[in-house]
Amino acid sequence: MEIKVVLADDKKQFDAKVIGTDPQTDIAVIKVEGKSLPAITITDSDKLEVGDVVLAIGNPFGVGQTVTSGIVSAKGRGGMGIVDYEDFIQTDASINPGNSGGALVNLRGELVGINSAIIGPSGGNVGIGFAVPSNMARAVMSQLARHGEVRRGRIGLTTQEITPDLAKALGLTSNQGAVVVEVAPDSPAAKVGLKRGDVVVAVNGRGVRGSSDLRNQIGLLAVGEDVEFKVRRDGRELVLKTKVEKLHAATALGNQVVAELQGATVGTVESGGKPNAVMIVEVEPDSPAWSHGLRPGDVIVAVNRRKVSSARELIAALKTPGRAVLSVVRGEYLFAIVLRR
Repeated sequence: MEIKVVLADDKKQFDAKVIGTDPQTDIAVIKVEGKSLPAITITDSDKLEVGDVVLAIGNPFGVGQTVTSGIVSAKGRGGMGIVDYEDFIQTDASINPGNSGGALVNLRGELVGINSAIIGPSGGNVGIGFAVPSNMARAVMSQLARHGEVRRGRIGLTTQEITPDLAKALGLTSNQGAVVVEVAPDSPAAKVGLKRGDVVVAVNGRGVRGSSDLRNQIGLLAVGEDVEFKVRRDGRELVLKTKVEKLHAATALGNQVVAELQGATVGTVESGGKPNAVMIVEVEPDSPAWSHGLRPGDVIVAVNRRKVSSARELIAALKTPGRAVLSVVRGEYLFAIVLRR
């Protein structure tokens, strides 16, 4: 792949080399060889407030460098299905095809985000654009520059959002935080003493808005990095410290194409020599399986709440008429995918 970088002021061209990419956040790092190249100042995106004025820089539709203005419409947007780790800044500054990868800056010219995506039924701007916050981008870029990849680890927590009813039942005064619903055996979370029912309210001193925010924060931590959890348990506040461990590699055996998951190839994951779950080995882009949200590396652990331990069990479960709800693990995150047939 050939990449050219063209400067906007004097039109100088540079050959660029890809240092690393992270599809899970839509961030890449490239390198150019040059002298006296200015660098943008990266600021703390957590200090950004809704209503702040921002400028979006890019090359929309290939017309040339363009600057548009708007405000921060919202922070912490997730669940969009754009990438795996979502904590987007939403802005009404005009962002169109060609703006992706461009800078989102404040009025001091400091980088607060990287333009990433839009919602536009006609393919153009309708005032709903999204940018990866600078804090997330900086954490990803740091690992890409150091390792050429993002080396995500594991903590071993499965959590859920705090609803008003759950907050009342737990005696909480707000809905901020994430409730622990499962702790993996022999995981860093288990070793440090995290328990089901704990409410994680902060990680390394940064507040946790909800379950997705907790996943994002953990997903940006490198293997071996120290983690400090602030937890509420039975009216008390605890501080628990551990380290991020390396993800255990899973190998899929006996790969099969599943007609009920068109476009997906699955395999059985073994643990201790016994079948334990089903891994998505390959997914054809734009296939029905891809459209449902399945991605390579996903692990299916249950169908309609009944555990599946092998590809054969998955196929049998999917032959049952009616709706099928897949329980899928992706990294530290457990979620459901509904198949309507």
